Amino acid sequence: MWAPAQPGTARVAMAELQQLRVQEAVDSMVKSLERENIRKMQGLMFRCSAACCEESQASMQQVHQCIERCHAPLAQAQALVTSELEKFQDRLARCTMYCNDKAKDSIDAGSKELHVKRQLETCVTKCVDDHMNLIPTMTRKMKESLSSIGK
Repeated sequence: MWAPAQPGTARVAMAELQQLRVQEAVDSMVKSLERENIRKMQGLMFRCSAACCEESQASMQQVHQCIERCHAPLAQAQALVTSELEKFQDRLARCTMYCNDKAKDSIDAGSKELHVKRQLETCVTKCVDDHMNLIPTMTRKMKESLSSIGK
């Protein structure tokens, strides 16, 4: 039998839904980067590393240095993706913190709780929408950067 949601549960569900929207978009972007860019770099790195191991005249240290050189572009690419994702996450967190601060200020100023909750929902939804709109540009920028690594 259907029962009405408890007060506040819709807001929790709304917040989780917004979080899920962002998470799915970011996951999709990362999968695309992995498929189209990172995987090719991994193949190059492994083939390059295998070639280092074929050098029968090289010392153990030379082989190790050769493998390190082969791994450098992939490590640079992974660091780039991690850094961009962290910056995106930080920006989104700052935006939602602003919403929380605004809601707290409204409560302190005597606004009604229901009004403040709606205001908070609207603000957080705008943060998510704005940041969702940044994902295509961020993806393009990362793909361009990844293409130039190791060239």
